[in-house]
Amino acid sequence: MNRTLAFAHDQEQSLFRDSLRKFLQSASPTSRVRQVMAGADGFDPSLWKRMAEELALPGMAISERKGGAGFGWVELCIAAEETGHALAPSPFFATSVMAVAALNTIAPEDALLVRLAMGEVRAALAILEGSAGWMSSGFASSVDQGRLSGTKSFVIDGATAQVFLVIAMDGEGIGLFEVESSEGLARQSLAVIDPTRRIAQLSFAGAPVRKIGRVSMSDLERVLDLCAIALANEMVGGISRLFEETLAYTKLRVQFGRSVASFQAIKHRMAELLLQVELARSAAYYAAQAVDAGLEGLSWTASLAKATVSDAYLFAAQEAIQLHGGIGFTWDHDVQLWFKRAKSSEVLLGTSAWHRDRMISALASKELRGGVQS
Repeated sequence: MNRTLAFAHDQEQSLFRDSLRKFLQSASPTSRVRQVMAGADGFDPSLWKRMAEELALPGMAISERKGGAGFGWVELCIAAEETGHALAPSPFFATSVMAVAALNTIAPEDALLVRLAMGEVRAALAILEGSAGWMSSGFASSVDQGRLSGTKSFVIDGATAQVFLVIAMDGEGIGLFEVESSEGLARQSLAVIDPTRRIAQLSFAGAPVRKIGRVSMSDLERVLDLCAIALANEMVGGISRLFEETLAYTKLRVQFGRSVASFQAIKHRMAELLLQVELARSAAYYAAQAVDAGLEGLSWTASLAKATVSDAYLFAAQEAIQLHGGIGFTWDHDVQLWFKRAKSSEVLLGTSAWHRDRMISALASKELRGGVQS
């Protein structure tokens, strides 16, 4: 079925975004972000509690019958965008995006969704290991007699999550397993460029598990699509913040008795920066709406969004550093925080090159030979 999708939010969605931005500006200013990222855990428990109790963000994309708000992926992506705009130090992406995407896809009636919706537990999705990527047909991690053994790498919020959703093999093939006990579990925080997003390696040695459900390759693909689209929208928030900060600074900075924003060369660079903002926003918003519209061929849309926005974010971060002059390179200035987030997001869930290859493969597949949905 052909549907025409918009590249912008409606009035209610825009109001939700505005209210969330005001909340995060008050509850999590950059000064607070710096305090939290210097701590051991890397997230703000009080902020997460308020996000759950006042805004019901943990359960945004969880059905109402499971205690969630029952919103679509568009609304979830709006929340992701605003957390990226503020660099909010919370487990929102690991818990409310990745864990919920996995459960909604593989086991939409699982009881764990109720706990996630209430903000009772923080969860993390563990898939990657060694040479096995998202779309691997076999994983080294395995479950035998209810016990999990193996190692998972690059787990977002892996050092602080209370529940893990782990992709592993058992006698029936690939499965999704819940690990909540610390028995047989070792966590190791990994050194990464972005201090605002913690990554860990998990080692399981006979950890007790509960099997949630069997996993197909199409399940893994959909979870990747949903997470990549949410990440693209989160990155849009960062790009917008970089544009806002850079525009404000160029208006403030004076050379030769006038604002540098009035110089033609600076105007051209700011115009190009704005172009990247709008390009990224269009790709990310379209992809989120494609999820809720149920369009076929979601993989190419997700990969298009991730590749486009990743490149735009890195471009915006580099331009912001340059246009801020010498101060842009310093630790004391906040723009470097978004630069580091841009670098980490560039490779998270697949590089731009990987997603372009995936997009081309999806477009060339038999499923889409009849024409791309729009």
